[in-house]
Amino acid sequence: MADQTLDAKGLQCPLPVLRARKALKTVPPGSTLTVEATDPSAPKDFAAFCEATGNRLAASVEEGGVYRFVIERCA
Repeated sequence: MADQTLDAKGLQCPLPVLRARKALKTVPPGSTLTVEATDPSAPKDFAAFCEATGNRLAASVEEGGVYRFVIERCA
């Protein structure tokens, strides 16, 4: 499984989700995209994004003000 990373730190809503949507187009189904963001609304935004797009939010953690999301491309 190829794993890609997207640095969206410092970006505000909706940019982290928009950049993740674009990056996921290059991720093969079954592989993951790890997104790092600092926007406080990112956890709710990425949960809604994954639900709306049919992808799986495999992990969502916060550490030192940085949110890390692992999105498995399903669709």
